[in-house]
Amino acid sequence: MRMRRKPNLDARLEKCADVLVETPEDYRGRWKESFGAFSSLHVELGCGKGRFTADCAAAYPDALLLAIERVPSALVMAMELARARGLSNVRFVLGDVGVLDTILAPSEVETIYLNFPDPWPKSRDAKLRLTAPNFLRRYALALSPGGELQFKTDNTPLFDWSAEQFAAEGWTLDELTHDLHEHGITGILTGYEVKFIEEGLKINRLVARRTADTKTLLAGELPRLRNASLCDARGYEESMETHARMEGGQ
Repeated sequence: MRMRRKPNLDARLEKCADVLVETPEDYRGRWKESFGAFSSLHVELGCGKGRFTADCAAAYPDALLLAIERVPSALVMAMELARARGLSNVRFVLGDVGVLDTILAPSEVETIYLNFPDPWPKSRDAKLRLTAPNFLRRYALALSPGGELQFKTDNTPLFDWSAEQFAAEGWTLDELTHDLHEHGITGILTGYEVKFIEEGLKINRLVARRTADTKTLLAGELPRLRNASLCDARGYEESMETHARMEGGQ
């Protein structure tokens, strides 16, 4: 389900011009110094309506948070939230993961956040999952040595498959759990996550760290993804219905 175009979208985007980076490629390799004197650069892939974005920026005031979102109607809500909260350490880019190579220099990023991406359950679509090797190598190239990618999903089959991809690509895995909030709410939540918790769903999370053995885009041929279908324990239809209800709700 696609998010409906917000009323007066163009005017609302214009009002947020101070936090929207329209030519992000101009800042490649110099994000931290271009918008202040930040100690690190964090990147959120798919910020949705911006709940996680705003809370994360507030939690790490010394870091510049670059939030990337491909849906304009969701992006404008995230930008309005950040501006309403007076956050000066967050900037937004309209786009998707495909822009990373052109806007981020090698080793420029300390942390990447990947929250609740589409599972793409069919085997033939496995290459579209944002934890497939072709994407992991992009993240690895952008991350500094020892940098980390924090990944959360409600989809356990996707999570387990993703953990296998991280390991095969040379990442070190930490904080791996199939029930992040088992002993109480932990960490910064997305809008999706709040609703999933209310529905009694478990949240999977891991932290993947780039090491000297982690493969990047310079590593050569990508592995073939065979027998990569996902069989969601909650049922594929139920999972898709849940995501459809919450489209753009991060």
